[in-house]
Amino acid sequence: MNFRLFRLAPALLAAGLLIAGCRDQQKTPEATTEPTEKPLPKSPAFSADSAYAYVARQVAFGPRVPNSKAHVKTGDWLVREFKKYGLTVREQPFEAMAFDGKMLKSRNIVAQFNPQAARRVAIFAHWDTRPFADKDKEHKNAPLDGASDGASGVGVALEVARVLAAQPDSLQPNVGVDFILFDAEDYGHDDTSQSELTNQLEALGKDSWCLGSQYWAKNLLPAGYKAQYGILLDMVGAKNAKFSREQISRQNAFSTVAKVWDTAARIGYSDVFIFRDMGGITDDHVYTNQAGVPTIDIIDTLPFGDETFPAYHHTTQDNMSVIDRRTLKAVGQTLLQVLYGE
Repeated sequence: MNFRLFRLAPALLAAGLLIAGCRDQQKTPEATTEPTEKPLPKSPAFSADSAYAYVARQVAFGPRVPNSKAHVKTGDWLVREFKKYGLTVREQPFEAMAFDGKMLKSRNIVAQFNPQAARRVAIFAHWDTRPFADKDKEHKNAPLDGASDGASGVGVALEVARVLAAQPDSLQPNVGVDFILFDAEDYGHDDTSQSELTNQLEALGKDSWCLGSQYWAKNLLPAGYKAQYGILLDMVGAKNAKFSREQISRQNAFSTVAKVWDTAARIGYSDVFIFRDMGGITDDHVYTNQAGVPTIDIIDTLPFGDETFPAYHHTTQDNMSVIDRRTLKAVGQTLLQVLYGE
C-alpha cells in the first residue's frame, strides 16, 4: 500500500472527573471516586496461532499479483474458507487498467456472516500483493510476499469469521458482519520510488491505487449496501506495530475511532493502538467512505521521525519474519470485543 500523507493534527486529551460526597449531613473528609466504566461484554477468544496460520497460508501461495497463478489459487482458497464457515460468499470479477497500461484480471470477495441482520458492520482488507519491491535497495523489481501488507488483514478477517461461525446462536453478536476483500489495491504508482516510470492513469485523472475498492464503490455488492460503519485492516501483523488515529478516519467516523481505540486500551493494547492523531493517507477507506460506509483505517505507521511507514513497507522484507502473534491478537481481539459491544 502506498499513501499520501496530508497533515498532522494535535492529540486529544482525556480529563478525569472528581465527585465529592458526604453522609448524614455530617462533615466528613472529602472523598473522591473515579467514574465507573460500563463493563465490557464478554467476547469469544481470538486465536493468534490460527490467524498466523492464515497469514502463512497466503504467503505460501507466492506473491498474489493479479494475472498470476498464485493470485487465482489464493482467491479460490479464500472463497472456500469463508464458505467452509457457512458464510454467504459472492465474487465480484472486474478488469482494471494499471498505471503501466496492463489490464488486471481481478475480483473482490464479499463474505457475509448473518446476512439477514439489519444492522451491519463491514471489515475491509485487500488480498493482493504489490508486484514490485520498489523501496528495496537490492531487489527493486522483485514481487512481494506481502505478509503484513495484505495477508495480515485477511488473516485477521478469516479468524474473526471462524470464531463468529463457531458460536451458538445465543452467543452471536447483535450485528451482521461483512468481510469485504478488495483486489488490485497495491498495483499503484509511487511518485518517489518510481519516478522513472510513467503513470498513465494520472493523465486520465484517475488514482492508480485501490483499484478494487474504487470498483466496488461504484458497483456496490450487495447492491445498495449499507453498514453502520466499516473497519479497514491494512498492515496489521508486524512486530512492534503502532496504529495511530488517522485523519480521514477521524473526519468520517470519529465515534468508531474512539470506540476501537478505547476498547483496545481497556483490554490491554494501548501500546499498539496509541492515542496519537496523524495526517490522512490514501487507502481503501477513501473509497468506502465515498460509498457511504463511514470507515476507519487501522494501519501500521511510524509515530515519530520523517518516515511514515516501517522499513519492511514495499520491500522484500515484508515476509513471515515480520509477523507477530501479539499484534494479530491485539487487532483481532479488539475487533471481536467491538462487535460484541454492539
